[in-house]
Amino acid sequence: RMPVSVTDADRRQRASAAFSLSFLSLVFSLTSFGSSYWCEGTRKVAKPFCTGQSKGDHCISFNSPDANNSNAVQYIWETGDDKFVDRNFHAGFWYSCEEIINEGEKCRSFISLTPATDRGVLWLSIVAELLYITLLLMGAILMAVEMCYYSTVIGGLKINAFSAVVTVLAGLLGMVAHMMYTTVFQMTVNLGPEDWRPHTWDYGWSYCLAWASFACCMAAAVTTINKYTKTILEFKHKRKKLERSLKIIYKFPDH
Repeated sequence: RMPVSVTDADRRQRASAAFSLSFLSLVFSLTSFGSSYWCEGTRKVAKPFCTGQSKGDHCISFNSPDANNSNAVQYIWETGDDKFVDRNFHAGFWYSCEEIINEGEKCRSFISLTPATDRGVLWLSIVAELLYITLLLMGAILMAVEMCYYSTVIGGLKINAFSAVVTVLAGLLGMVAHMMYTTVFQMTVNLGPEDWRPHTWDYGWSYCLAWASFACCMAAAVTTINKYTKTILEFKHKRKKLERSLKIIYKFPDH
């Protein structure tokens, strides 16, 4: 069975595909790492008492016409869940922001919310995420150099092999960083400050984008390794053909 011939156009096409995937992975990872939408959810917060003209579903009403009179008996109709209001929140590596009615959002450092015992794991996940981005950038640069490297195929193969190794390492670091952050967030939900703990939560678009970045990174690595393997097989095939032709010439020198 003879291997398929790898032309220069095919090599450039594969290199271009690997670079595009690597660049896309880099953009996704930078966007997700800088955002605060890794996890989203709601918090149950006790409603404040209605004051002045403020009425509605976001505060507790009195049925007494004179709320300022301390002698007047005030009846509160809200009971159970009626006394609480759901506030949306979202959190990432750096910040946790909570919706405040009629005031916009209030953000706090997520690192300060993390339990002291898990803060080291959070810093490790941040370092791993930064290394992931750095290696992705290195891999993209190497792939770009390879695309413009036309002097020798052997030189291109060396760059190709190095970029494949860097991209695979980046993917492994990214996977570890994402999983570590998930663990830290779950621990913060269970052991974090009482005034922050969410009632319900789920993963947000940044979390999905981070895993999409990991998928693109591994696809770029597979494409690069596949290109390297095909080129090596092509060289071996050409060498065997050359050896056969030389043997024929050696056996029949007159021809």
